[in-house]
Amino acid sequence: MNNADYQHDLFTYAKLLLGTDSPTGYTAGVIDAIGQVAESLGFSFERTAKGCGMIYVPGRDSSKKVAVSAHVDTLGAMVRSITSDGMLKFTPVGGPILPTLDGEYCKILTRDGTTYTGTILSLSPAVHVFTDAATRPRDDVNMAVRIDECVTSKEDVEGLGICPGDYIFFDPKTVITPSGFLKSRFIDDKGSAACLLAVLKLLRDQNLRPAYNTVFFFSVYEETGHGAAYLPAGLSELLAVDMGCIGDDLSCTEYDVSICAKDSHGPYDYEMVSRLVRMAQERGLDYAVDIYPRYGSDVGAAWSAGNDVKGALIGPGVHASHGMERTHYKGMENTIKLILAYLDC
Repeated sequence: MNNADYQHDLFTYAKLLLGTDSPTGYTAGVIDAIGQVAESLGFSFERTAKGCGMIYVPGRDSSKKVAVSAHVDTLGAMVRSITSDGMLKFTPVGGPILPTLDGEYCKILTRDGTTYTGTILSLSPAVHVFTDAATRPRDDVNMAVRIDECVTSKEDVEGLGICPGDYIFFDPKTVITPSGFLKSRFIDDKGSAACLLAVLKLLRDQNLRPAYNTVFFFSVYEETGHGAAYLPAGLSELLAVDMGCIGDDLSCTEYDVSICAKDSHGPYDYEMVSRLVRMAQERGLDYAVDIYPRYGSDVGAAWSAGNDVKGALIGPGVHASHGMERTHYKGMENTIKLILAYLDC
């Protein structure tokens, strides 16, 4: 890998994905973007009825078929109700850390395609007025969206075409620092999806073929638990690429590729995990093997749906998950190298 070229490509893909709003249930745009990248690289692209994206890469040996996956649905919110003074109460989509949303800019998309801007705020937003401005709970009962329109009543808001069920998009605030950090909401899991696109570009540019027929699977609905419940027929293995956990007694850092041995739903395939550890060692990668205490992945969704596949989970270490996340190019690079090792490239 030429680090300068592929760091540029990787971050270009990351900015493309992070800049495309895609909370769970509203993912057609980001899947379209992935399809356009795939086709520009010369790969065939298909979309499932559910909305997942699939890119097929022929292998050197067609006797086996495997998949590598990342999810491109993110956290978000929906309008739940409109208050009498024209604020929007909301319901979370997925599991954002709600206190981190206090003061965040957002967009509201109506069913007719009109977009409005706003700010998510505590219902005690002014320290000069409310005695509990600093202490009031930051949750969906005590927070609401202030719309950037001249509205003072529920009827005013309804006149804009805003209604319950409209999506609320959080500003990801994506920044790439000169020191190689990627800071943004939704690195979980668009950082991993960018890694998969970078792998595809490497395969194209270096004329590489994986050992076996491979499906690059971009799932949706992962944040609500059933992203990869459907998988193409004939797969023998699924390698999910999702964020690695950082904190407490875990050993992963933002510079590592994390290999998960067990998450909240139980252990991953022992042979497959052992093979990934061995590959990381053989290729001299910075890696960590960890137990994720509060986590589920597309492998768990696939198994729960009855798919008969081996499954494992890797990904770049991501700090402050479901809040203002951060990872580093080195962690993403180590992830890309482990994916290439898994594909025997």
